[in-house]
Amino acid sequence: MYRLLVAQVLLGCWVVAQPFCPSQCTCVYHGRSDGTGSRSVLCNDPDMSDIPVNVPVDTVKLRVEKTAVRRVPTEAFYYLPELRYLWITYNSVTSVDPGSFYNLKVLHELRLDGNMIGTFPWESLKEMPSLRTLDLHNNRLTSIPVEAALYLVNITYLDISSNKLTTLPSDLVDIWPPFSGILPSANASQKTVLGLQDNPWYCDCRIAKLIELSKMASIPVVLMDQVLTCSGPENLAGVLFQRAELDQCSKPSVMTSATKITSPLGSNVLLRCDATGFPTPTLLWTRADGTTVNVTVVQESPSEGVRWSILSLHSIVFKDAGDYRCKAKNFAGNAEAYITLSVDGVQASTPSPPINITKQPNDQPMTSFAGTKMPLYTTLSPALTTRAAMTTVPPLTTRKSPGPGGGIQRSPPALDKPAKIQQSKGGKGSLTSEKSKKKADLKDIEVVEETSDTAVLLWRAEGLPSDSPLTVFYFPYGAKDDKETVDTEVGQGKLLLEYLMPNQVYTVCLVTKGSVAGKEQCVDFTTLDNGGEDGQNKILMIASGIACAVAVPLIVVLLYKIVCLCCKGNSSRNNGQDDDLSKETYVKFETLTMKQRTLNGQANDLWARRQTQESERMLLCSRSSIDSQMTYKSDSSRSEYLC
Repeated sequence: MYRLLVAQVLLGCWVVAQPFCPSQCTCVYHGRSDGTGSRSVLCNDPDMSDIPVNVPVDTVKLRVEKTAVRRVPTEAFYYLPELRYLWITYNSVTSVDPGSFYNLKVLHELRLDGNMIGTFPWESLKEMPSLRTLDLHNNRLTSIPVEAALYLVNITYLDISSNKLTTLPSDLVDIWPPFSGILPSANASQKTVLGLQDNPWYCDCRIAKLIELSKMASIPVVLMDQVLTCSGPENLAGVLFQRAELDQCSKPSVMTSATKITSPLGSNVLLRCDATGFPTPTLLWTRADGTTVNVTVVQESPSEGVRWSILSLHSIVFKDAGDYRCKAKNFAGNAEAYITLSVDGVQASTPSPPINITKQPNDQPMTSFAGTKMPLYTTLSPALTTRAAMTTVPPLTTRKSPGPGGGIQRSPPALDKPAKIQQSKGGKGSLTSEKSKKKADLKDIEVVEETSDTAVLLWRAEGLPSDSPLTVFYFPYGAKDDKETVDTEVGQGKLLLEYLMPNQVYTVCLVTKGSVAGKEQCVDFTTLDNGGEDGQNKILMIASGIACAVAVPLIVVLLYKIVCLCCKGNSSRNNGQDDDLSKETYVKFETLTMKQRTLNGQANDLWARRQTQESERMLLCSRSSIDSQMTYKSDSSRSEYLC
């Protein structure tokens, strides 16, 4: 009685532990001899309208067939991490959510054939890294985007037959490994099975590569059906791919007049782009971020397959600077090129002071600036621009900086109107008038932590949003043509200037694009001298040279001694062995004699038996062969080799 009760309890626990099976499905457990097994679930109730949610978690294969299911919802199979085969075939599915297959890391096969899917979420394939088979035939797909190639890398079986596909993007054909010929290392020896039949293909340059591949005998793609036909254009309707002859097709190639252009502020700029290809490509100008350019664009096609376009920019300002993209496109593909435009100049908020122009003996125009003459094309720093008369400004004075770099700092001249100097922590300053300061957007501009090749620029914003764009450009003093430009935001308040030259005076300017657009504020600083590092390097080089000069002769002498000892030892050893061996061998060869052969052909002991060294045995073997040959010639007997 006790045993019967225990058996009933165990049976009840086992029944409770078994996973529940959905009421409209059939669950089958396939056990193995080793105690493991797999579970498959089949749901084929015609009245089922939703994907079941109570499928056992250990299910390996799930089939939902011939039901009324119309949609695959988000994370429909999230709780089935062991699922390897998923068949949702011959239902009424019209939409598949991009997150439907989340957490299916080991799924190997996905079949969605026989539904009414018009758009498939190709990005959902990244949730199934182990997927190898994708069956989408007999649906309503009308197109495949270029981005699908990124998610089809590991697919070895793709069936998109019996859909409504008329073409494939030329870029997809170019970059998808089965067409491009560049297969992943893991699938280098495996071909991709591809189903393309029963689609209304429009045979033009977009599928030119696909048509050419269908004519080749050996390709990295195995077509399920070789009979592919064209549905258009009219002259190719009903023609097989193998017999279709397309017009000349070539992808566009783009060439620009220049890659980098620097133009003064307020000037007019023309950007030109030429493209070739067949059919004749179209050209589109955009900014680097993809926004269109609302300016005058002139395009012309002087001949078949050639098109050129000119973008006209009038009275350029700082916001016109940046990258401009020229994109060419035709049925065979697309190409693009970039032109970088830089705006050079200063947008001043106050009128420029009068400048006295004089002539040098060589007729070069000069400017008179407080008794100091300089070329007319020299750009004056905006920090020195005031309303005071230029002839009343005393000459600039220079002094040696007490810092480690020993750079030259320029003291601002005394002006008629009182000016205020903003003194930075590093001893540098920028000169602005009281009126300019009231309108300034940035305060406390200074350069700190200077090294031989870097410096840190600090500023403080006042009255501007933190996300306002800010352009920073810096250049060696007096060489503005060699400036470097960095874009940042006002709210950053800090910027690292890199790749500077040591012991060099630099000018750094800030241009805000906020309430005071184009206002430029500059400050000078000096980088440190790296002479200390050079001195240390020289000391290390001298020390290394001395060490090498001392060590190399000692090593040579030591090696010479070792070689001499080795040669001397080998010579003495070989001479002694040769003398002993020649004496002993001579006695043995002259004292040993041959014995007569017996009648039955068996030889008796021909040599005296004694222990010899290996080298002696070799000499005896050689002599015995010679003696045997002599015996053969004398008594007509066969030669004997006694070793």
